[in-house]
Amino acid sequence: MNRIKMLAVLLALYAAGCGPSSFDPAAESSKLAQRDADWSSVSFEGKDIERIVSYWSDDARVLQPGLPPIDGNAAIRAFVTASLKIPGFKIHWLSEKPVFSPDGKMAYLLSKVETTAPGANGTLESTHGRSVTVWRRDGDGVWRCVVDISNDAPQGPAAGRTYAKPREPSVGIRSGREIKIVIHNERGEQQHQIGDGKSEGAHG
Repeated sequence: MNRIKMLAVLLALYAAGCGPSSFDPAAESSKLAQRDADWSSVSFEGKDIERIVSYWSDDARVLQPGLPPIDGNAAIRAFVTASLKIPGFKIHWLSEKPVFSPDGKMAYLLSKVETTAPGANGTLESTHGRSVTVWRRDGDGVWRCVVDISNDAPQGPAAGRTYAKPREPSVGIRSGREIKIVIHNERGEQQHQIGDGKSEGAHG
């Protein structure tokens, strides 16, 4: 084998071993949709905090109405823990088909979220919201949520055309109890107190 042919073989082997992995849209769509559905199920059960938190990346950011950004694994864990302490709290969601970036390394999902928790009079109430989650396919091939944004769904007969007047922050939890959440992130400690019959919960 002459030098030119040998160089061509070596370049081909290098490209096969070090180049970007191929992206199978159908396979990854099925994988991500199932992972999101599993996340919804384990969040609805509300028994395994570590498993719930594992669906977010270590550098994830959760954005909820009325709260400062919740950054990183530790802050998200504290947020989920506080949410699950609300008596009767339940959350689950159904998502649309994933939409991928051209290289298949990122994706987003649009979801309809239903949350159940005690209302102001102590009886369980269900509220509906919407969320968009941005996912990243990490080096181990696992999809993890890196950005999680939630807000209230439109209300009333004209919901398809206009939005209802914004309510007090309520995505996730309503409760007559007051909760104090301390969020630790790279910018230091942030403290947010939720009371007056309303509280917040994370997607998850």
